[in-house]
Amino acid sequence: METVLAIDIRNRRTRIGLSVDGALAAQWAVPTDPMDTADAAVARVLQFFDALERGLAPLEPEAPTTLELASAAPLADGAIIASVAPALTSVWLEAARRVTNSRPLIVGPGLKTGLKMGFSDPTQVGADRVAEMVAAKTTYGSPCLVVDLGTSTTFELLDEEGAFKGGIIAPGMKLGAAALAEGAAQLPAVEVRAPKSLLGRTTAEAMQAGIVMGEVARADGLIDLIWAEACCTGPVILVGQDAESIAALLAHQVTVDQTLALRGLLELYRLNHR
Repeated sequence: METVLAIDIRNRRTRIGLSVDGALAAQWAVPTDPMDTADAAVARVLQFFDALERGLAPLEPEAPTTLELASAAPLADGAIIASVAPALTSVWLEAARRVTNSRPLIVGPGLKTGLKMGFSDPTQVGADRVAEMVAAKTTYGSPCLVVDLGTSTTFELLDEEGAFKGGIIAPGMKLGAAALAEGAAQLPAVEVRAPKSLLGRTTAEAMQAGIVMGEVARADGLIDLIWAEACCTGPVILVGQDAESIAALLAHQVTVDQTLALRGLLELYRLNHR
């Protein structure tokens, strides 16, 4: 039985996945803390394994009936990391090295992806976006469109040949809400959630309508514009912290897949591990 840790470090949240014989068995989400040390990162992995041992971390559908976990290092046979937080990359690299007793892989230049990158400088494409596209191509075929609703809202298009055609990057909802509250003296900080009515009757409701329904309208409109420019259409996959809430409001049919990045990391591990 081969076990691999997949670690996806985002600006606000870090996901840790454990695969068994190539299939994602479980995942664990923790806040991304810029002050974390390698010791703290090791502790987060240990918490994940402890939760699995106690049955507190839900298993994925592909998990084996019996999950045998190591009680001491190495906790897994290998690890792969995608990071958009450069200050934490070396921290998690050291933590992953400790818990696996091996050299972890990092998504970046030199790693085989199996993707043709139609981008002027492929090194500028975020590691998280690469992982998502790898899994999207394998799972949903091409063409397909991945929409990531996190700190930023990103769109990634795989064309009919499965190549990364290009994408869009825009501020995410929580970033927009924070900017409104900070930049306008009379506007309060509000909870980012869908309003009861499109036309708000209070300042907070009006802001929620603008932030949430504005994101819905932007996503629907950009999906149409992307397919029109690409002269094709295909599955639309939503990921990220706000994926479920926005998916329910979109006019387009979409699939929410919160395992996409972790499964992409595991596919990248398979392609690059000797």
